Amino acid sequence: MAQHVCNGAQLTCNFGTNPSALGVLPQNKMKTSNQAAANIMDNKPGVNVKPFGPCKSMGNPAVAAATASATAAAQGVFTLTPMPCSPVFPAPWAPGAATVMLANMPVLNNTSKLNCAFGGVISIVSAGQTTETTP
Repeated sequence: MAQHVCNGAQLTCNFGTNPSALGVLPQNKMKTSNQAAANIMDNKPGVNVKPFGPCKSMGNPAVAAATASATAAAQGVFTLTPMPCSPVFPAPWAPGAATVMLANMPVLNNTSKLNCAFGGVISIVSAGQTTETTP
């Protein structure tokens, strides 16, 4: 079974250079292993999901512009230039645990993914706790 995700869960982005931690506000008034429990709507950049260090996605306009400039300066030699991560999440975490609800939304489990508008895929490396499971 999957693990229920809570405040402090460890996250990675396939285009980020650093890990991040999930921040879950106590607004849903449910805890798992003494931490605020997460649902699929805990996807707000800067609030729930902190930046992942420099971004390497060419889908990120800042990375594309910096890379174009660096490549031109290198006389056409492709020079990927990572820029600060500024994630944009157009949809909630998916799929979540559809049979367990928290604040009328599926709870977040450690098999869920979150897609960034710039092409990154956010994965949960550690759920933040190890005793509570979800379907």
